[in-house]
Amino acid sequence: MKCPACSSPLSERTTGALTVDICEGGCGGIYLDRFELNNVDEAAEAEGQALLEWAGQEPQKTPDREQRYRCPKCEMIMMRGLFKPQIPITIDTCPQCAGVWLDHGELAAIRQAPGSDHDRRRSAQAFVWQAFADLKSDKR
Repeated sequence: MKCPACSSPLSERTTGALTVDICEGGCGGIYLDRFELNNVDEAAEAEGQALLEWAGQEPQKTPDREQRYRCPKCEMIMMRGLFKPQIPITIDTCPQCAGVWLDHGELAAIRQAPGSDHDRRRSAQAFVWQAFADLKSDKR
């Protein structure tokens, strides 16, 4: 496959059960098939850390981020939008095959963004523990 951002060849890499395509010799972007982003978007997910190491090198090419990318898998023009409303990082998604293109640095930004599922679980757990502690201290 060819990189949608800089036209360099994509390298297939496997970590755990996940196989992705990375633009190692070019812009450092990552292509993920449908639903694969869900396996690497949290800081605690090991597969995501491996992707960051592979794609973390300084890019050799700088793509024009104003251009619309074509999906490297099916050639459809990708749609640009927010990863999640609470995480304002723009990603490119294919409306046909649901593949996702992440420009260099976007995966790291997603994994570090506040408001991740892990942050919400941790906040909810802290709230519950504090509520029980308050109830316990009221009974004394």
